[in-house]
Amino acid sequence: MDAINFKREDIYIANILKHRLPENRDPKVEERANSLPYLLKQIELVDPKLILCVGRVAGTTLLSKDDSLKNMRSKFHKFHGRELMVTYHPAALLRNQQWKRPTWEDVQKLRERYDDLGGKP
Repeated sequence: MDAINFKREDIYIANILKHRLPENRDPKVEERANSLPYLLKQIELVDPKLILCVGRVAGTTLLSKDDSLKNMRSKFHKFHGRELMVTYHPAALLRNQQWKRPTWEDVQKLRERYDDLGGKP
């Protein structure tokens, strides 16, 4: 986030689940559904202008659609009166170097939208 001029105090990080899963497996549908009310309350309290979902699990959970990350990323989606963007998870970038450029383009687009909405550089 430093590369696009966000300071730590400008962002809020939250996870879909509030606990770790065994063997780092993807959460089951019911596990996501059980955790979602807590996340929605966090979003309501923090009241962000924009939301960046990193990874397929976060994107499919918040957008309530079973889609590929490739199809969800690089555009803004409406989410509870806010704009939401999906991009690759940082762990995925370690395994797939070819996703670094698209991720960089996504976060630049996010920064531009933040500035357009009156954010400070």
